[in-house]
Amino acid sequence: MAVAVVALAAAGCGKSSSEADSADNGSDKGSSGGYSGKGIGLAYDIGGKGDQSFNDAAYAGFAKAEKEFKIGGRDIEPQDGESDADKIQRLTTLAKAGYNPIIGVGYSYAPAVKEVAAKYPKVTFGMIDDETIKAKNVVDLVFSAEQSSYLAGVAAAKASKKDHIGFIGGVDIPLIHSFEAGFDQGAKSVDPKIRIESQYLTETAAEGGFSSPDKGQSAADGQLDAGADVIYHAAGLSGQGVIKSAAAHKAWALGVDSDQYKQSALAKDKDFILGSALKNVGGAVYELVKSVHAGKPLSGVVVGDLKSGGVGFADSNPKYRAMKDVVAAVEKAKQDVIAGKVTVATK
Repeated sequence: MAVAVVALAAAGCGKSSSEADSADNGSDKGSSGGYSGKGIGLAYDIGGKGDQSFNDAAYAGFAKAEKEFKIGGRDIEPQDGESDADKIQRLTTLAKAGYNPIIGVGYSYAPAVKEVAAKYPKVTFGMIDDETIKAKNVVDLVFSAEQSSYLAGVAAAKASKKDHIGFIGGVDIPLIHSFEAGFDQGAKSVDPKIRIESQYLTETAAEGGFSSPDKGQSAADGQLDAGADVIYHAAGLSGQGVIKSAAAHKAWALGVDSDQYKQSALAKDKDFILGSALKNVGGAVYELVKSVHAGKPLSGVVVGDLKSGGVGFADSNPKYRAMKDVVAAVEKAKQDVIAGKVTVATK
């Protein structure tokens, strides 16, 4: 069953991994009210809580659901260089403790969710950014990130004064290819001859592509020195380095997943964040918890796109809103995608 994700302003917040409980890198809170489970279990992807992007978007939905439904919750940080077995153990620990739903943040949890969900059929599992698991108690939460990236490409091309922009992906995988594909298509819809730099930080996530701000900064320095004046990143925590580099060069950066202009950790450089391609992970987490709390858990594939509000483009920076021609172009692009006039590529 395909279900549209209801929009939620997914402002990222939360403690960094260094502030998590030292005993097990997680935190427990008691549950209350009519909910029979122990609460929400959330297992973070690489970069952990405090990445100001993907993981923090998930935490925003987790925190909203905890507060609104007055239930407990436990969120657990990843470990460096961990294996599928580590993820399986983490999800099994949450299931044994009685958490429901349990959500794996990121495609790398797919093997673990598939295995543990089969052993705990009465628990609902959420799988973010993967739709390969077909089970009654698994909800595949996926997003049309190519659509929000298309808007980022339009914004970049319209804002560039050099007709030269850049894309930095965290890891060279199909999921991130879809961000690049949408970005390139959006930019070329404005200027077919625009020059686009492209770089992936690592071949595998284990090499730190999503968790190394220094790698992001170095890549951005290279693209900006080559002449680009707007850079879009899809690199998780590494994107903080991209934004830092853009600010140092007095160029534009485009954020991803959360509204990065609003992130406290990026406040020093926020004036150089043109906008952010949003992926409403927080909304998806919240809606899943809501369904379980109501006794009618979702199942199947839940798709977030521009039409449903599952993806979008953040315009929080007043400097962006002052660029009337850029704002108008992005809005027109959004409406064209929603109306089906434009189909955005994923490759």
